[in-house]
This record gives sequence, C-alpha cells and structure tokens, in this order.
Amino acid sequence: MFFTKCTNMNLMLLLSCFICFSCLLFFLFLQSTSNKPVIRSFDCILVAHIIEDEGDQTFKKQEAYINQLRAKKMKVTQIIHENKVFYGVRAPEEIFEKYKYLLKVSDSCNWVCKQKDYGLRDLVRQNAFETLFCLHETKQQRYLKKKWANWGAIRHLIYQPVNDIREYFGEKVALYFLWLGWYTRLLIPAAIIGVIVFLYGLAFFNTNPLIKEVCESNITMCPACDKRCLVWNLSDTCVYAKVSHLFDNEGTVAFAMFMAVWATLFLELWKRHLSLHVSRWNVYDWNEDEEELILELVNEPHCKPKLYVHSYLRSIVELVLVTLVLVVIIGLTHVLVICRVASAMLLYDSSWKFLSENASVFAVMLGAVVHYLTIQIMTRVNRFVAFKLCSIEKTRSFAATERSFTVKMFTFQFFTLFSSLIYVAFFLGRINGYPGNYVRIAGKWRLEECHPSGCLTDLFIQMAIILVLKQTISNIFEFAGPWLKLCLKRTVFRKQLRKCGNCYRKACREGGADIEPCDICNLRDWLKNYHLNTVNAFSLFNEFLEMVIQFSFTTIFVAAFPLAPLLAFINNIFEIRLDAIKMLRLERRIVPKKTNDIGVWTKVLEAIGVMAVIANGLVIGISSEFVPRLVYRYRYGPCANGTATDIQCMSGYIGYTLTTAYTSDQKVQQDFSSEQMLNNTYCSYKDYRNENDHSFTSQYWLILAARFAFVILFEHVVVICKFIVAWFVPDNPLQVKNSRLSDKLFRLKDELWELSQKYDNRSTDV
Repeated sequence: MFFTKCTNMNLMLLLSCFICFSCLLFFLFLQSTSNKPVIRSFDCILVAHIIEDEGDQTFKKQEAYINQLRAKKMKVTQIIHENKVFYGVRAPEEIFEKYKYLLKVSDSCNWVCKQKDYGLRDLVRQNAFETLFCLHETKQQRYLKKKWANWGAIRHLIYQPVNDIREYFGEKVALYFLWLGWYTRLLIPAAIIGVIVFLYGLAFFNTNPLIKEVCESNITMCPACDKRCLVWNLSDTCVYAKVSHLFDNEGTVAFAMFMAVWATLFLELWKRHLSLHVSRWNVYDWNEDEEELILELVNEPHCKPKLYVHSYLRSIVELVLVTLVLVVIIGLTHVLVICRVASAMLLYDSSWKFLSENASVFAVMLGAVVHYLTIQIMTRVNRFVAFKLCSIEKTRSFAATERSFTVKMFTFQFFTLFSSLIYVAFFLGRINGYPGNYVRIAGKWRLEECHPSGCLTDLFIQMAIILVLKQTISNIFEFAGPWLKLCLKRTVFRKQLRKCGNCYRKACREGGADIEPCDICNLRDWLKNYHLNTVNAFSLFNEFLEMVIQFSFTTIFVAAFPLAPLLAFINNIFEIRLDAIKMLRLERRIVPKKTNDIGVWTKVLEAIGVMAVIANGLVIGISSEFVPRLVYRYRYGPCANGTATDIQCMSGYIGYTLTTAYTSDQKVQQDFSSEQMLNNTYCSYKDYRNENDHSFTSQYWLILAARFAFVILFEHVVVICKFIVAWFVPDNPLQVKNSRLSDKLFRLKDELWELSQKYDNRSTDV
C-alpha cells in the first residue's frame, strides 16, 4: 500500500478520525431515512500484533494511539484473537452535526448537507499497526452481488445500478463504473462501423486489381537479407497483399476521421452524462479544498490550513528526471528494433523452410510478444519511478499527489506502449536504404523493409497481438490472482472462525437494525473482512489506467486496426463484471471518497483525442498507400489523361512503386552474391529512385508533398469537425441548468426569509 509514514501522533489521529468520520456519515444518512433507531456498524477496524512487554516502544505507540482516539470521544471496542488484537472504531455523532452545519454555510457546498458524505484522507499506517480497513455491509453486499457483481449479470451487457454502487462505495468508485459503462456503450457504433470497414475490404478480396497484380506478377525482388536470402518472386506474397488490402483501403480513411470525431463526441456526451448524475447526487458544487478545510475544522477547531508551496528548483529537477526516464523508454524501443532485426536474420537462416520463407512476419509477431513482456516489466518500473518523482515534488495533499502521479504514470505508460508502434508506423521501411547502400545496425544487420503492398500490415499485427494479449492475459491474472489468494486464505479463515466459537444470543440471530452485535459476531465479521485481499489508495487508479490505455489503442492508430473498437467492447462487457466481483467479493471495501468528476483523467482523455487526430492523419498520409494511389490514379496512371476507358485506372501501380537494381553495379555486388541472385542480372525493390544513381525521382517528391498536404488537410478538417461537435453538444443538459437555477432561487429565498425573521424578532423586542 501507498502510505505516508508519520511519527507525529496528532497527525495520525487526525487522519484516522477522517476515516472513521467518513464511514460515520454514511451510516447516519441511512439512519436519517428510517424512523427506527439504527445501531451503526464500526466505521473502521485497526489490527495489530499483541505485544506482551508493556515497556516495548511499539506497545506504547499502540496504547497512546488508542487513548488519543478515545480522548476524541471515539468509541473503541477491543477484541483479542490468537496473536492479534482488533480495534473497532466508531466516531461520535456530534461530529456529523458540525460537519453538516459547515456544509450549509459553505458557498461551494450549499444543499449538499442533505446527502451522505465520503470526504476522506488517505489511509496512514504506523509501524505499530498491521492494517486498517472498512467493513463490508452484509445486506447491501448481498444485494449488489445478486444484482451486479456476478458473471450471470453479463447478460445485461452494460447495465449497472450506479446509484446503489454510489451508496455503497461512494461517488469516486461509482463514477468509475459510470464512465466505464458509458465508454462501453459508445463503443457500439464505433465497433459496428469498424466491422463494416473490415467487411468492405473483405468484399473486394479477390477482385481488387492491386491484389491481382501482385498475385499474377513475374517480378523478381531483391534478397530480403544477407548471405542466405535469395531473390524471390513478388507473386509469392499474394496472401500478404490480400491481408494488406483488408486494412489499407479507401474505407480506412473515412473510419479514421470518424474515430477522431467519435473521441470528441464521446467526451462531450460523457460530460453531459456526468453532469446529470452529479446533479442528482447533489455534489455538483462540491469543492475539494473546502471539503478538506471543513474536515480539519471538525476535528480540530484551531487547525491551520496546509498552504500551497512551489519550488522552481524542484520543478526543474523533476522535469530533468522525467526527460531521462522518457529517454530510457525510447532507448528500449531501439533495443526492441534490434531484437526484431536480429530475430529476422536468424529466422532467415533457419533450416525450416516455412520459417525462412515467412521470416519477416514471424519477426514482427515475435517483436510484438517481446514488446508485451517489456510492457509488463516497465509498468512496475514506471510505477516505482512515478512514486519517487511525486515524493520529490512534495505535493500539498493526497489528491494533488494522485493527480501528479496519474499524469506521470500515464506519460510513462504511453511511451512504453506506443514508442514501438510509432517506429513501425513511421520509420519501418523508410530508413533502411537501398541495394548498394543499406543501413545496418553495428555494420552487420540490415534494417527491415516493407512489403511492396505497404507497411500497414506490420502495424496491424503489432497492435492486434499487444491488444489481445493485454486484454486476455492481463484480465486473467487480474482476476485469478486475487481469487487464488482468497482460496489459499480460506483454510486459515475457517480454522479461526471455529476458534471464535458460536453465538447463542437470540438478538444476534434475529439481526435487527437496532441490535448491537456481541463480540463473537463482531469478531467473525471482522475476520471475514480481514482475510479478504488488501486494497490501497491507488486500487481504483489501476482500473482507470487500464481502461484509458485501452481507449488509446481504440483511437490512436485505429486506422491500422478497424476491429479494435469491437475487441474493446467485448473486453469491457467482461471487465465491468470482473471489476465488480473483485471489489465486492474478493477485496476489502475501498474507502469511500467524495468527488464530482473523474479528475485529471478527463484532461488525459482530451489529450488522447488530440493525439488520435495527429496519429491517424500521419498513418494514412505516411504509412498507408492511400496517397500514392491517388497520385498514380490522377497523375501517372492509365486514366491520368482521361482517354482510357476500358483499362483499370490502377493498372501497373505495383510496378510503378518499384525500382530496379542491376548486378553490374559494383555496390550492388557487395550486398548480393551471385548465389543469392540465381544468375539474375537485376532485381527490384520498393522505392521511388532512379535506376542509374539511385537518387530520388520527381515522383518521390510529388508524392511526399501530397502526403504532407493530405496530413494538413485531414487534421484541419477533423479538428474543425471536433470543434463543431464540442460546440453543438453542451456540457450541461438543460435539465441540470434549470435544476441548479431553481436550487439557487430556493437558497436565496430561504436566506431572505431568515433575514426577515431576524428583523421581525428585533421589532418584537423593541
């Protein structure tokens, strides 16, 4: 767990009071909705090891800590079991009255006092205590299990009882599931259109003239590697050309534009959806700073606020360290490239013909798997580094630490996941040189080349493998890990339950709302919660990070993988239930927290939307063959002069993209031996170069200019569409605006009435 070690006992007391107080508000809210008196469950449970020696420093810390809790009028129930001591802590109700009054006079929190509150501070653990946790409420837990947290609920797809989730876990967890459900719902149109684009490419699988040209070609291509690679026929890669067309066709451009606009539409509709719910929950005007001040005042009337501080020196140091981390991550990308190149060379040298003939494809797949393994390792490294950087930053509060950590962690993860994809999308096959002047790593291994049909298939393979592995293996471990841990604990738990004994108290068996359970019942409940898997202050962050990374895959580079939204939708149907089961049945109860939005994640999603426009524009303009095909059709092809009527306009395109290298050139002879050439005097390679001096042709410069023009046009059109969508869809629905207007009028009338009452009392006294 991420805790702040603290030796100041008063600070520890303050934070523990916050924890107990937050749970207190929840139970008092339930009591206020019922006419019957309710015996509240314990707000939190402290667990410590029994220390027999009263002179031990750890024992003194435990005793002092508990005594200070009691001095604050906290009710502390102590139960000893085996070698552990459990402290059930319950805060006094008078704290709630003070808090409710302060909320009423607060400008930013007016009228929120009618609802329960979940304002909390981060949990603090001192060496004297083993753990601290909140209790699951049996009746509500059973209700949510039946309605929401079970695998059978998958049949309801994205349905979730968010109001019930909010009442049990607090606004912060409820907003996560609300966002996840909304994101999954909006994936439906994206998935449908992605499938249509895929089927469009599949419909012309056998009739496309470009595919026919590759499959029926007699062009001899240059060896793909040194020494063992031989010249090969372009027609041998017919299957590869067909697969390339599935993900590189005219529909891809329209889909990329749609997804860029979809990302904006999703965010705008989410803001409206969020606004509607936080208005219903009466937390629309909730303010983090005032909440913090109110909680501190309730606990200590003479408290002083922790002031904002800033240091330019720390900021510079932090910026330098972040830059160094990013340089290291980018360096790992170079290592992955070297691994791909080396593995391709080894596969080409394989004695197994199937491997050697498909070495480039297997190298891409192997590189994707290695990249996935690198992601798993770097995720832990990135987390550690982000925590250390936050400690250097010295943020004012846990909320500020969480925001800073979120930005850093996402930045590191983004570069870890996408740096290799950026290489495949924009550099693969463009910096490898040409026969007689190949670019080599350490003067030994040639860089990879693209297939004559384009490099988009390599990007698709890389994305598909990473996305599928991440969504399947990661989810399996995410659920199986906590489940197996809980299974291993059950034997110990059952033994401890037998040692607790049985309760023969009739009142406990009847379980009325106004009944105080006996120590045996309390201990059995505490042990049940104690043996659940632990949670920490960043448990919810992990879920958000996983989904936001998926959102990145769904929008960025989606031009190369139209089926990404469909895979994301299928995954999220299971993800909703997996997270629900894990939080409600496998883990201790997350400490409820109050909020009115998803925090800095909104800014992250907006940044992803901008990057999606840039990345998809570059993928279509640079990686795809869309622009060269347009140039050929209207400038160099059979239909360029408008006279051809019975010839396919794209006829001859593949040959147009190739350049011939002759073995009479001494530099070419240095790269290709006569054994590799099989007595051929020439071979072809993909590039726009002159056959004599291998300089770039005029076609190359025209296509390059057209590529950049398309990127600029694409991004301007999409950005304009995004602005129109953002303007057309307001953040707040009219219902919310009118409701807030009515609330303000009601508050002003109420204050005016109170003022008139004061004047009436004065006149009466006179």
